[in-house]
Amino acid sequence: MRRRTGSVPSNHPFVLTADSHGRRLLTTVDGAAAAAGLSTGISLADAQTLVPDVIVQPDDPAKTATLLGRLADWCGRYTPWTSVDGEDGIWLDTAGCAHLFGGEEALLKDLLTRLSHLGFSAQAAMASTPGAAWALSRFADETVIVEGDEMRRWIASLPVAGLRLTPEVASSLSRLGLRRIGDLYSLPRAPFAARFGEETARRLDQALGHVSEPISPRRYVAPFRSRLAFAEPIGHADDITRGLDHLLEDLCDQLSRAARGGRRLELTLFRIDGSVQEVAVGTARATRTARHLARLFQERLTTLDPGFGVETMTLSAPATEKLEADQTILKGEAGDATESMGALLDRLGNRLGFGRLHSLQPAESHLPESAQRLMPVSLEREEPAVSRWEGEGPCVERPIRLLSDPERMTPMTPEEGDGAPPSVFRWRRQLYQLRRIEGPERIAPEWWRQDQSWTGGTRDYWRIEDAEGRRLWLYRESGGAEESRWFVHGLFA
Repeated sequence: MRRRTGSVPSNHPFVLTADSHGRRLLTTVDGAAAAAGLSTGISLADAQTLVPDVIVQPDDPAKTATLLGRLADWCGRYTPWTSVDGEDGIWLDTAGCAHLFGGEEALLKDLLTRLSHLGFSAQAAMASTPGAAWALSRFADETVIVEGDEMRRWIASLPVAGLRLTPEVASSLSRLGLRRIGDLYSLPRAPFAARFGEETARRLDQALGHVSEPISPRRYVAPFRSRLAFAEPIGHADDITRGLDHLLEDLCDQLSRAARGGRRLELTLFRIDGSVQEVAVGTARATRTARHLARLFQERLTTLDPGFGVETMTLSAPATEKLEADQTILKGEAGDATESMGALLDRLGNRLGFGRLHSLQPAESHLPESAQRLMPVSLEREEPAVSRWEGEGPCVERPIRLLSDPERMTPMTPEEGDGAPPSVFRWRRQLYQLRRIEGPERIAPEWWRQDQSWTGGTRDYWRIEDAEGRRLWLYRESGGAEESRWFVHGLFA
């Protein structure tokens, strides 16, 4: 595949060159240059001798690779299974997609026509195996679509170089009179592989379909995907919004049938100039509510530039989670009448970044300091691995505010004989006089963990209320030779 710049006439010889061991060699020639007798690998001096007015530009492999990758992304308008092949090729797996374009022949015609309008000269072929398609696209005299026994007959007349062999192996086969792929059909497999290598035999088997050859897509292919093509390119923001609404309805229906909800959605716009634009949104929890997802996309749509027009739009859900059907009210309408906390988190997360949003989640520990953890909302599960905050157990008796570090309090009266807190104590320069107490609750350190923050022995926790109605969570540290010490660890509402 080659592209001609707008400054180069279509009928004028054009080549790309690169330095090799002090010589400038031709790396790419267009059709006009090839017709004039030029080919890759010859020196620039020889080329200018044959065609004095040939147009020369330096080759840039990095830019070529970038352009080829962008072009492979653009081919996603036909199928999500696209991949770059070497320096000048693109794989397209069109299985299950050709009917969207009126069949395989119509798809190939549309592909080549659009590439021509973008300034590319390309050759294409369609076959049952990647190896056969590769050989036909490069060595066949016309654009062909073959399969089955017909494919075997078509590639038989092609040169052995069509098997993607190294120049050394192809030259060795030619010296033995094995110049066509069909010449290899009848050869005994074991001696053939022993002489020319297992790779050569494998390439032949791949082309004939005896050995599978999977194509790794350039991008992850989402299992849920919706596509919308326009008869005429669109460029108005309202048209893009309406197209997105249509895609969301279709995608959410797919998710509903599979009992799944989306966690990440990607919108892709294919412009008529061959460029591709993408925006994505994420959710804190799985959802398949089209109206809610449309609101998340609304702010991102303003960053899109339709250019001279958008031909195709696709919407995919690369990340999904299991989501059961929503509960409905008696009238059959959705039960959510107001915006849920999940919807608010989604809007904040897409605006600020989900990495900046955190929530406290219960953890499997009886220690107050370790009974919760700070977790990004994007990593939350609908059902946590441990029990929720609600329910039976000590978690309902924990203070609404837990101090990060327990603070020492000063007893002003002696301790009671049963280990109860002192009736009067000082904390944060204020005096507290007990009115009600409840406890104790003994908590011991987790012996199987090395917690540096737990320096004492067992703790006896008390819930107290002073004369002014202030409620605190105190504990007495015991188990050591020193005099027992009292700490404030939390505040109740």
